[in-house]
Formats: sequence, C-alpha cells, structure tokens
Amino acid sequence: QVQLVESGGGSGQAGDSLKLSCEASGRTVSSYTMAWFRQAPGKEREFVAGITWNGGRTNYADAVKGRFTISRDNTKNMVYLQMNSLKPEDTAVYYCALSWKAQVTIPIQPNEYRYWGQGTQVTVSS
Repeated sequence: QVQLVESGGGSGQAGDSLKLSCEASGRTVSSYTMAWFRQAPGKEREFVAGITWNGGRTNYADAVKGRFTISRDNTKNMVYLQMNSLKPEDTAVYYCALSWKAQVTIPIQPNEYRYWGQGTQVTVSS
C-alpha cells in the first residue's frame, strides 16, 4: 500500500514563494518517477513538474519553467516543489503523484500515475 501526503500549501501574493512537500510511504517508492500536478476550478488536471527515480532528470511544464523546482530526497521518501515568483494563474489544488512504471522517463499524462495524494490548495492573489 502506498500513501502520499502533501503539505505546504497556502495563500500568498503575486511574487511570493511557497514550498510544497510530499511524504511517501509504503513500498519502494524511491524506485519510480514522481510528479506534481495541479487542477484549477473548471479545468483539467495538468502536469507541473516531474523527477526520475534518482533525481537525475526533471521536466517542467512551460508555464512554470524557470520559476518552479522539483527535488526529491529518497532517504526520507520526500518530494518537494519549490515555487518562486508565484502568479495568480498558479492558483490550484496541487497533487503529488507516483508512477508505478516509469523510472527514467517522466510521463506528463495523469493516467500514467497510479498513486495520488489528497491535494493541497495554493492560492495566489494579485
């Protein structure tokens, strides 16, 4: 059984920074790609950032490239998303996800990820 628990969401103003954390428990989660997705009201869930099992590769959505940084600490089973220069359009529920297949690739489709956290709200005002 795998559980993912996000934390670190909150409210801020444009230009602020927030850091999201995701604690994973269960089987060998450190062996697989993990990612962050987000979903704004009335919109589909979208890929934000992903990281391979050992942190050797990362990938970002164009909308966050240069502002967000994903990292992981396999000794603690943690994945992080550092979000800088936040914009109102970053407002969404952010989800941590674990792939049960990918290790050296970073899928961007939600259906490639088997396990999901409950989500954490990020709200950015102008």
